[in-house]
Amino acid sequence: MLRKILGSVREYKKLSIATPILEAMEVAIECVIPFLIALLVNEIKAGCGMGVILRYGGLLALMALLSLLFGGLAGVTCARASCGLARNLRRDLFYSVQRFSFENIDRFLTSSLVTRMTTDVTNVQNAYMMLIRTAIRAPMMLIFAFAMAFIMGGRMAWIFLFVVPFLAVGLGWVIYKTMPLFRKVFKKYDKLNASIQENVKAMRVVKSFVREGYEQEKFDAAAEDVRADFTRAERILALNGPLMQFCIYAVMVFVLSFGSYTIITSRGLKLDVGQFSALLTYSFMMLNSLMMVSMVFVTIVMAAESGKRIAEVLDEESTLVNPENPIFDVADGSIDFEHVSFKYSKKAERMALEGIDLHIKSGETIGIIGGTGSSKSSLIQLISHLYDATEGTVKVGGRDVRAYDLDSLRNQVAVVLQKNILFSGTIKENLRWGNKNASDEELIQACKLACADEFITQFPDGYDTYIEQGGANVSGGQKQRLCIARALLKKPKVLILDDSTSAVDTRTDARIRSAMRTYIPETTKIIIAQRTASVQDADRIIVMEGGRIDAIGTHAELMADNDIYREIYTSQNKAGD
Repeated sequence: MLRKILGSVREYKKLSIATPILEAMEVAIECVIPFLIALLVNEIKAGCGMGVILRYGGLLALMALLSLLFGGLAGVTCARASCGLARNLRRDLFYSVQRFSFENIDRFLTSSLVTRMTTDVTNVQNAYMMLIRTAIRAPMMLIFAFAMAFIMGGRMAWIFLFVVPFLAVGLGWVIYKTMPLFRKVFKKYDKLNASIQENVKAMRVVKSFVREGYEQEKFDAAAEDVRADFTRAERILALNGPLMQFCIYAVMVFVLSFGSYTIITSRGLKLDVGQFSALLTYSFMMLNSLMMVSMVFVTIVMAAESGKRIAEVLDEESTLVNPENPIFDVADGSIDFEHVSFKYSKKAERMALEGIDLHIKSGETIGIIGGTGSSKSSLIQLISHLYDATEGTVKVGGRDVRAYDLDSLRNQVAVVLQKNILFSGTIKENLRWGNKNASDEELIQACKLACADEFITQFPDGYDTYIEQGGANVSGGQKQRLCIARALLKKPKVLILDDSTSAVDTRTDARIRSAMRTYIPETTKIIIAQRTASVQDADRIIVMEGGRIDAIGTHAELMADNDIYREIYTSQNKAGD
């Protein structure tokens, strides 16, 4: 986990190394200052002149300025290094997710991935900042201060060696108790974010069913669960304060009482006032260092679980990768399923698709129809190699899809999914996802074919109209037509419409299908639909049932020979023909 995270430091290595070096210089100077003050006190006590005082004063001022300089530089380098690590981590996480196959994505909740890129990365950033600065400063201060305290105070410095093990045991117990709690709380964070995401995404449904109260209760329960676990963890972490205060006051009581006693009884021979003042200063330095160490431990405890969650994503290998010598050219739009069976997970008990044998010629228009859960969408996801077939072979252009370069294959297989997605930006920017170099004339032509131009031109800004996140400011039918236009701009070898005209009327649906026949005659067109009107003029229609192909034929053939198709047609058209 550490190796994975530190691998994201990259160009910030020099800053990460410079920070502890600068901190070491700052600590060394800070530890010398009390020693110089002790010498000055003794000089004044001995009756020195103003020249000696000014010389010591100038030296102390210089030391203070140098300490400030090194401390300031350490702060700058530390901030740049930690923020740079966070930037690289988010970039690496995002790039990892972009490489994931659908199978990989299915293993992580969307909300969990968002939490890992935000909250978890921030926790790691804070921990790294403390590691390269405070975690270096505190131990060094502790060592330097103890050495100087031993020089100045002799046997009294041994009190610190008794305090440190006591403190270490206490901190160890705190870590042991809080680690499992933080592990649980981050998983609950994922659920809380999932609840928020689901609610915001489905806000129209929530309001239409007047379920705001239910959603609020669900959110409150999730938030309360997170609060309860965090409270338990923070309650244990809060013991750091009393533990440190106890150690601080125990040391102070000892140093003050035993130091005063030594000065009085030895009349300053074993310990003078200058040494005693320096010893007090070093005591504060050491105890402050111990306090900082405890803060570092707390931060690391929180960040350790975040680091593991980040490493899980970085370690995840895509289940779909390019072969050693990939094919970059797709010959045509022919599709072959040879004894194909498929399930979404190795742990799944049943196949989503089973025994599929299907051969589609390039340029054919194929309709796919079937009841909900008949695996229509599962079938077409294998064509663009979004998933790997569990058994058998899927071919496009006469070659196994696993032999192709993934980008090359997917550029030739355009899919308009059932759930249409538009991105924030203008209509032109959304359309150019299909072809980033498309001219304005090509955009207009594609939109006319998809029957989208007729509503785009009615917007005040036309093709420069801004689309809100998720296409919230356009209707479902408008969104579908824009997505079809976007796919047409690719001029692919295979075009798949996954129930993507369900939100448009039958007349517009027919116009879109007619336009596609004339615009891309050589493209293989696969139309998945719930209504028979969308597929009845296809060259062939595939009837799916329970993950299997129940029948293949034309509209007339299926009406005559297939009960499932006839039942669907009759139910949609009342008495039929």
